[in-house]
Amino acid sequence: MNRIIAIINGINEWVGRFVGILTLILAVVMLAIVVLRYGFSMSSVWLSESVMYLHGMIFMLGAAYTLKHNGHVRVDIFQRRYTQRQRAWVEIGGTVLLLWPVALFILVMSQPYVESAWRIMEGSREPGGIPFLYLLKTLLIIMPVLLIIQGLAEVLRAIQVLQSPTPAVPDPN
Repeated sequence: MNRIIAIINGINEWVGRFVGILTLILAVVMLAIVVLRYGFSMSSVWLSESVMYLHGMIFMLGAAYTLKHNGHVRVDIFQRRYTQRQRAWVEIGGTVLLLWPVALFILVMSQPYVESAWRIMEGSREPGGIPFLYLLKTLLIIMPVLLIIQGLAEVLRAIQVLQSPTPAVPDPN
């Protein structure tokens, strides 16, 4: 069980670090857009669209990393009074009843949309735009998959808490 948790955490940690690089790239692109527009009265459709691509990539790839690091909103007003075992049950229930159904819904509903984009190799509708919209839409499949496997790691970690003789919580990293 620890090996599975470590592999999943490793995948999402790597993806999260990649998202950090994308965030830095986004800042540089935004600076370039501002300098070009206001300093040289120039604009670029490609640069403008890259902001949309980067935002999408950061959000969709960063969701599972944020889950791994407990960065999502929780109702801590209730949980702070819970024992570690009660928190483990809440984690399992939340993952099984909320996270997984929503992620599966996104996965199933996005599949035809993504397949259609790949079939026509969809690109920008704007002249001079980025011709890889189908790759961006593929993140609609990757995001829920990453969330589902990170949810599995969280459930396995909660099971370890429930199986442990002492109510200690394993290190989430």
